[in-house]
Amino acid sequence: MEIANIHEAKSQLSKLVERAMNGEEVIIAKAGQPMVRLVPIRADESPRVGGQWKGRVHIADDFDALPEDIAAAFGIEPQ
Repeated sequence: MEIANIHEAKSQLSKLVERAMNGEEVIIAKAGQPMVRLVPIRADESPRVGGQWKGRVHIADDFDALPEDIAAAFGIEPQ
């Protein structure tokens, strides 16, 4: 595991990215406290597409609607 402070990360970013791409855990710290982890984006991590369960899930007619405060917290308009 590589732990680099922010100053070191700025000057050696290419090296740290290379190490992360090779599977090594790379942590960037500030004042000795770990702040972020560099991880590679994998080709198999494609963005999720909505609607894949459309037509496969049935919600019963007697299913309770969300309380208004919870719906509002998720940005759902009341029905």
